[in-house]
Amino acid sequence: LQDAVLRLRASRLPSVSPEIERLIDLLAKVPGLGRRSAQRAALALLKKRDGLMLPLAQALNEAAEKVKACSTCGALDTLDPCAICASTTRDPKIICVVADMGDVWALERASVFRGKYHVLGGVLSALDGVRPEDLRVGKLVERAAHPEVREIIIALNATVDGQTTAHYLTERLQVSDVSVVRLAHGLPVSGELELLVDGTLLAALSS
Repeated sequence: LQDAVLRLRASRLPSVSPEIERLIDLLAKVPGLGRRSAQRAALALLKKRDGLMLPLAQALNEAAEKVKACSTCGALDTLDPCAICASTTRDPKIICVVADMGDVWALERASVFRGKYHVLGGVLSALDGVRPEDLRVGKLVERAAHPEVREIIIALNATVDGQTTAHYLTERLQVSDVSVVRLAHGLPVSGELELLVDGTLLAALSS
């Protein structure tokens, strides 16, 4: 712990103002940005104040005021219900369950799913203290009980926490008269057998 504190202090810039240091600290908390990446991002923002920093600040303020979670599916949007839930062209009989909004964006980019979504808000994690009541599980069970819903697709990451959550959801949805399926696991497109890990081969053969 002491070594980590020393490294953190060493990564700070002793000659910058507290305002710039705070900007770097906040940027460093964004997923995917480390301390050095945050320093580069802060420098770029400060250099392009009128063209980048001020519009970004305005966009952040507008998002904070207008973007909210859909009361039906949990997706982020300025509308409630969200655009996907309100769409008449999406298939209401199929609901795809994902962990967070990034998964919705990934599926929409691929244009492979035309049903509705349900965003859990995370996955179960004993290490992080995430329990079923911390997720939107109850709302999912409620939606699954609707007569028009026929299938629930559980599209969670193939991690320990993702698999644990998928098993839990499958058990909770047994009371509903719906088909519960999961995304296929196994061989990736263009994958070579000799390069795959044992777990991937096992999943492919089991399926």
